Amino acid sequence: MPIPLLNCDVGESYGAWKMGRDADVMAHIDCANIACGFHAGDPDVMRRTVGYAVANGVSIGAHPAYPDLVGFGRRSLAVSAQEAENLLLYQIGALDGICRVEGTRVSYVKPHGALYNDMAKDMALLEATMTAVKAYDPALPLLVMATADTAAVRALAEQHGVTLWFEVFADRAYDAAGRLVSRREPGAVHDDEATIVAQSMTLARGEALIANDGTRLVLPADTLCVHGDNESSVAAVRAIRQAFDELEGA
Repeated sequence: MPIPLLNCDVGESYGAWKMGRDADVMAHIDCANIACGFHAGDPDVMRRTVGYAVANGVSIGAHPAYPDLVGFGRRSLAVSAQEAENLLLYQIGALDGICRVEGTRVSYVKPHGALYNDMAKDMALLEATMTAVKAYDPALPLLVMATADTAAVRALAEQHGVTLWFEVFADRAYDAAGRLVSRREPGAVHDDEATIVAQSMTLARGEALIANDGTRLVLPADTLCVHGDNESSVAAVRAIRQAFDELEGA
C-alpha cells in the first residue's frame, strides 16, 4: 500500500496577522495547501509561501474557501452552485498566476473549512466544486474527505471525469461515519504528539481507527493532513515524516 502524501494548510497569515510555521514545516511535507485570499492569505503571503514550496520541492495545492476572512472560512455561507463554481475558479486562478511567475503551477485543489465540510454533505455543492476543477484543469486532483462510505462521491467524480484524493487527518477525532468530530466537541482535536503519530501510522497501514463511539473505522488514505501552526505541531510533523520514511523503507 502506498504511503499517504503529507499535506499541510499553509499561507494563512494576512497582512500583519501571522499564522503558522510555514517555513519550518515545508521541509517535512509533500504538498502545501496555500490559502487563496478568501479565508486567509493575501498576495504577499501567497507569493512568499509559493516560494517556500518551490525551494523545498513541495507540490502546491489551491486551498479555496468561502469569502469569510472574519470567520477564517469556518462558517457556512448560502451560495448557489454557480456562485460556488465561480468563487473556486477565482481563487484557483489567483494562486496559479503567482505559481506561474515562480516557475510552477497549482497541482491539486483542496477546499478549506466550512466549504470542505459542506461539500462532504451536499452533493450539489460537491458537483459544483468538481465542475470548477474540471473547467480550470481536468488534470487537477480534488481532495475530499475520506469517509466510511465513499461510493456516491466516487460515482460523481467518475461521471465528471475528476480524479479524487481521499484525505485523512492526523490530529482529528472521527465519528462512526468517518466524518470529523466537530471542533466544538471535547477531544475533537488531538494535541499529544504520540497520539498524532500513532493515528497517522494506523491510517498509513490501512488499519482500523477507533471512532468516538468505539466503532472500528477503515478509511481510504491517499493523503494525510498535518498541521504546523506551533512548535509542538511542527515537531509532530517531523515525527510523522520520519515514521513514514521508515515504513516506506521497511
